[in-house]
Amino acid sequence: MSDRTSAPSSLGPDWVPGGDGLYFRRGARVLLLDDADRLLLVRGHDVDQPERTWWFTVGGGIEAGESDVAAALRELAEETGIALAPADLVGPVLTRSAVFDFFRQSCRQDEVFFLARLHGTHGGEQGLSRAGWTDVEHEVVDEMRWWSLDALREVQIEVFPAGLPELVEPLLGGWDGVVRSLGEARE
Repeated sequence: MSDRTSAPSSLGPDWVPGGDGLYFRRGARVLLLDDADRLLLVRGHDVDQPERTWWFTVGGGIEAGESDVAAALRELAEETGIALAPADLVGPVLTRSAVFDFFRQSCRQDEVFFLARLHGTHGGEQGLSRAGWTDVEHEVVDEMRWWSLDALREVQIEVFPAGLPELVEPLLGGWDGVVRSLGEARE
């Protein structure tokens, strides 16, 4: 087992030991919709469990001194090549605390989710860029894909957060201004 006083290099320097004994960081995620109400998701795996894959939203850690909005925009640009302005984000519309195992470590990430919508042609999967990916993302991210909510309901592998189509559906017509807390989820 690794020394719990500093984050292992495989997780990255933004992961720090939390009061509960788990590696911790804050994260910002983006529920990105296109004009056809399709949601952009990423499919990945853990290097320790390559047979287990799951779909999840675009996003990642909030850096020291960075606002939630700035982190969401940076992560979106790094992971997809899509650059949006702060005014393009709505919310946060959801919050949650996710507990999961990654790189042989138990981790907790407290997350805020923003809503954004692309208008016009987004270029499909071919218009998405991996140029800003970290080494870890190149190692564990398998693909990016736009999903209709109906198709996403039929997916046979895990989708995070759980119940994502039902969480996004009420947002299709716009956000009502209420930040919904999903509480803590074990993934």
